[in-house]
Amino acid sequence: MKKSRLIAAVAAVAAAGMMLAGCSGGGGGTSGGDGTTHVIFWQQKFEDYQQAWFKKYVDAFNKSQKKVQVDYVVVPADTWQQKLKAAQAAGKQPDIATTNYGNIAAGVANGQFVDLDKYLPAKAFADIKDNVKSFVQVDGKNYAYPMLVEPSTVLYYRTDLVKAAGLDPSSPPKTWAELIEWAKKLTTGKVKGMTIASVAADLGWSSWGLQYNACGQLPINGDWSKAEATKPCYEDLLNFYKDLYKGGLMPQQPKVGYADASPYGNGEVAMMADGSWAVGQLKNDFPKMVANTAVAPFPSIDGDMSKTTATLGGWTLTVDAKSKNPKDAASFVNYLLAGDPAIMADFFKTSGYSKFTVRTSVDEALASDPDASSDPFMKIISDKIVPNGKQEPGYPWDISLAFGTAIESAMKGNASVGDALKTANASINDVIQKQSLAGTGPGN
Repeated sequence: MKKSRLIAAVAAVAAAGMMLAGCSGGGGGTSGGDGTTHVIFWQQKFEDYQQAWFKKYVDAFNKSQKKVQVDYVVVPADTWQQKLKAAQAAGKQPDIATTNYGNIAAGVANGQFVDLDKYLPAKAFADIKDNVKSFVQVDGKNYAYPMLVEPSTVLYYRTDLVKAAGLDPSSPPKTWAELIEWAKKLTTGKVKGMTIASVAADLGWSSWGLQYNACGQLPINGDWSKAEATKPCYEDLLNFYKDLYKGGLMPQQPKVGYADASPYGNGEVAMMADGSWAVGQLKNDFPKMVANTAVAPFPSIDGDMSKTTATLGGWTLTVDAKSKNPKDAASFVNYLLAGDPAIMADFFKTSGYSKFTVRTSVDEALASDPDASSDPFMKIISDKIVPNGKQEPGYPWDISLAFGTAIESAMKGNASVGDALKTANASINDVIQKQSLAGTGPGN
């Protein structure tokens, strides 16, 4: 969810109208004269297809019973924070809201979310995949229910160009060194062998999985009291980026950011590192490229493909702690995300299998779906990337940006690898001090 595209004017106008309707009443849901409880659900606007899917199942829930009615409100992504804070200040916050994994811990600390263990059955949380369960927990309690994950780093490659270069498309590179060799052989004429993030802002988040891969951790200790960016293992990571860039194996001046797959879709590069969301962009914008595209886990530094190379971001539903009707709000969360596996299976099908489930039962439902099982990308990403993914870090963005700046400085030759890491280390320690982070990390 690091990008915005496909924003439709019609949907925006509709969202504005729904917004007015949703905010016209008192804080949260209300009880009607007929005994029906109304709860307000705010959904941050993502891809257009998602609004249609949410509306479909809001309507289905509302028709399935008369006790609880959900008032669905779409809020544009660029105004989400502003409108949510304004609503909270006015006591008109929604009962239910889409929430990023990275915002859960801070929200719990601020008393923003209801403990869903009180309202959802234990079997609902037991259905969540083991490596995702902690994403919605604080101190062992579940404050959200996960909707999906999107791996940040997937290797996409042109099977036709790979064959032409004398390489085997059924055996993609498993180490960083092998990837470099593939990139050299695939760099011909105007076609570069590889595209990957190359500016600090993109490098700051897209490299999280590779930071884990290189060092088994992020460049800060567990309780966030000390920077650890100068560990020797990070030198290997920076040198990897440097080899790609200084070797002329990737675009030197990219026209778009990491999350945009258009250079690959336009045939400018033979391999691409991008998130799972690129599947949707390729299918929608570059359908002719799909037939010649394969995916694989991004290579590991030492070839051990059980090691993390991708972090998992995504969205949840939370119930506001000030909701007047938390039980009724939670009943919708349970229905939509934790209930009949066919509902979420329909979401992933609608997404073009560019998002991935967090529930074992939904995986089983998708496995029996001919469309899902025949998709050229879904099984590899679901079976080989998602299970090894780790949660995106919850520390302040300044820390990620400091490390991203180090990668960019080293790869472009503006600083030596060692000096770049020393600068990052000092910057991270400065953030720790200024924002009083020591002792607040999950490892404390």
